[in-house]
Amino acid sequence: MSENSATPEPGSAAQHAPAAEPGPAAEPLPASAPGSAPAPGPSAHPGERPGHADEASAASAPQGAARPAPKSMFPDGTGPAADPAGSHHERRIRSFQPRRSRVSPGQADALRRLWPQWGLDIDGLSRIDLDQLFDGRPVVLEIGFGMGEATAQMAAADPDTGILACDVHTPGQGNLLGLAERNGLSNIRVANGDAIILLREMLAPASLAGLRVYFPDPWPKKRHHKRRLIQPEFLSLVTTRLAPGALVHCATDWEPYAEQMLEVLSAEPTLANEYSGYAPRPDFRPFTKFEGQGLDKGHVVHDLLFRRLPA
Repeated sequence: MSENSATPEPGSAAQHAPAAEPGPAAEPLPASAPGSAPAPGPSAHPGERPGHADEASAASAPQGAARPAPKSMFPDGTGPAADPAGSHHERRIRSFQPRRSRVSPGQADALRRLWPQWGLDIDGLSRIDLDQLFDGRPVVLEIGFGMGEATAQMAAADPDTGILACDVHTPGQGNLLGLAERNGLSNIRVANGDAIILLREMLAPASLAGLRVYFPDPWPKKRHHKRRLIQPEFLSLVTTRLAPGALVHCATDWEPYAEQMLEVLSAEPTLANEYSGYAPRPDFRPFTKFEGQGLDKGHVVHDLLFRRLPA
């Protein structure tokens, strides 16, 4: 899940900037929603998440200064772009902290071979046809997937549902593509970049059958709470992309963030809680090693299941 993003210094990778004009496929939606993707991705264990990118160094530049273009590992275009949205979308506070970490030869090979078929860059320039991309399957958006093991398990258990897995962690992207190939999983597509731009600019209204956000970065310091993904502005955006009956599933082992998630989700008028409070852990969410590490530290894992109401 999203235990992948490295966030050793929360708050160092995002900046305020004036909002850019929406891309051609955009409609007027919140431009100030918090960042995403963890890597994307988000994680419940600060300091343990590997990540990637030169964006961390760019974030230390003065506000309004030109951001140096990050270098791509795939300059020939055979793999994910380093900064797919580039300068044509606004910089803002983000909920993820991209960091660079080593891509293994196997992961790089999977990215070069499989990205043209199963990967897409979140450039914000065109709307995605999910029916075409997933051969008519209902599609669940997963924001932050770490190394992809749990995503692959869920895809194998439910082959009739497509999973659009969004992250910025290059090793995890390659690992998930390799898992999909080895296990014959045709229902996974990997999206590289900021999930807010994906939701706002590239997905049609009511096009998603669900949203999964597992173990997002809790940004534990109070001054960094504005960087948390699950905020009212984010839900105002994401619920426009959810079809009636779509399931929103969040999970965290950070107690204060669980309380915020429950409060924010409960306050969203288009969502209804499937339970009176926190949900029991559903069988379809695989157990991950980072979840185990949290439990070993005495953390309590909370799941939240909310359903999109009819319009």
